[in-house]
Amino acid sequence: MPERFTGGFFQTNGYLLNAPDGSHLLVDAPMGAAAWLKAKDIVPAAVLLTHQHIDHVEDAAAIAAMGARVYAFSPHSSDLTLEALLQGFGMQVRVEPFVVDQLLEGCQELEVGGLRMRLAHVPGHSADSVTFYVPELGELFSGDTLMAQGLGRSDFPGGNGTLLIDGIREKLFALPENTQVFPGHGPDTTIGAERAENPYCGD
Repeated sequence: MPERFTGGFFQTNGYLLNAPDGSHLLVDAPMGAAAWLKAKDIVPAAVLLTHQHIDHVEDAAAIAAMGARVYAFSPHSSDLTLEALLQGFGMQVRVEPFVVDQLLEGCQELEVGGLRMRLAHVPGHSADSVTFYVPELGELFSGDTLMAQGLGRSDFPGGNGTLLIDGIREKLFALPENTQVFPGHGPDTTIGAERAENPYCGD
């Protein structure tokens, strides 16, 4: 079971995983995650970004500066972080730029620290949305693609509701029913529960 950190204005979840080689991996980097890791005296080997919306990457640069490698579907982009959009509305927001050390576009499998994961690109909430499934643990880190009784909004730039729902049904609902789903916001759930009860994309 991963350790959860929730931080930032949007109460975004980040997850700390223990890898087989003794290292740590972090899924997403919400505001406050760097201080949380420092308090635990942990430097993760990698930060795995489910997508680059601002609330998921606010501490990515700070954690990278600690020594972590950053994995993401696309290179860092102020369009993907939504900075350009939010600044256009007069909001004073800024994400410290970070370098993506390993691009995940086109990757279907990934191994970090001896932990093997299957990747699924599921655009619709964001063009760069990717999920991480750990078969041996039966755990899916879904970002804002799939959430308990919900899914990510699709009205941001690069969003597409049809793509999102189709991707969830075709790629995520194909996983075993007992798969634990750890989303970017809110409580964890299971694939079986969402397949049966999700009002947006369930059966």
